[in-house]
This record gives sequence, C-alpha cells and structure tokens, in this order.
Amino acid sequence: MTVQPIRLFGDPVLRSPAAEVVDFDLELRNLVRDLSDTMADEGGAGLAAPQLGVGLRVFTYHCDGDEGHLVNPVWTALDEEVQDGQEGCLSIPGLYWDCRRHRNVVARGFDMYGDPIEIQGSDLLARCIQHETDHLDGVLFVDRLDEQTRKLAMREIRQADWFDGAVPTIKQSPHPLFGAR
Repeated sequence: MTVQPIRLFGDPVLRSPAAEVVDFDLELRNLVRDLSDTMADEGGAGLAAPQLGVGLRVFTYHCDGDEGHLVNPVWTALDEEVQDGQEGCLSIPGLYWDCRRHRNVVARGFDMYGDPIEIQGSDLLARCIQHETDHLDGVLFVDRLDEQTRKLAMREIRQADWFDGAVPTIKQSPHPLFGAR
C-alpha cells in the first residue's frame, strides 16, 4: 500500500491544469496504485493526480459500488437533468456544501494500459466524474458554488485548522454548467 500525502486547498498544484498522459508505462501504473491506495485510506469517493502533486490527467474513483480509474477523461452530460447535493473534497477536509452537478454523464478516456474505456454514471458517480475532471482542469468544487455559499465556504476554509493562510483563488471551470455558475 502506497499512501501519499494529499495536497490541501491553497497549494498551487490544485489550480494548475494537468497535462495529458502520453506514456502508458510503469510510472503511470504506480501513480494509479498510489491514487487508489490513498483514496481508500482517506475514505474518499475519488482522487485526482494533482491532489498528490502530480500534474497529469488521471483520477481514481470508488462510489456506488463502482471503482476504477480514468486517464485523459472527457465527459459529457447525457441529458439536462441536474442534482443538488452535499459535496466535499479530500483537499478541503471535513467541509461540505451543496453543489449543483449534472445527474447523468458519460466519461471517455483510457485505462492505465492505454486501452479506451467509457464510464456512464448517475447521481454520486456522475458527481464524482465531474468533480475529479474539474481537478484536472485546476478547478475546485468551491468555484461552482453560488456566490453566497462560496463566501460562507471561504470563511469556513480560512477558519479550518489545516488552512495555512494562502490567498484563495476562484477559477471559472472550462466545463460550463447550465450556462452560468
């Protein structure tokens, strides 16, 4: 088991878009193992490579009985149905807020060997796919909160024991959700 430390809110790697994976080699397979082990150790539903300080487009997931990983993911909504619900993040430990996401999505990418895969998800798995892909674009779920909730979230983050005082950055996701934040 190779559990790695998780980067926390304020770490610049969490705000940097990750690079596409071009080498499907042992190093990538080790990264997927580290992501899976760390996610399981922390009890998370998903974990993206930037959360371990690695700027590559890879994430793992384990939710609703489904588990796996996706390399170079691209997702699309299957319909216009949305869900509002509690969302958290291992990089913002112990804090949760309601966040709007698409209810049904399909993600396409590759496995760690370079073979194409497709994941169709609803509810929690759909939320996880969108959340983790946002990480790969340097976007955190607090960026998706409505203005009032985001202000509350930033106040709670600044008061958290783990917060180091870094100036928070809010980014616009390259994946628009319903035409507006």
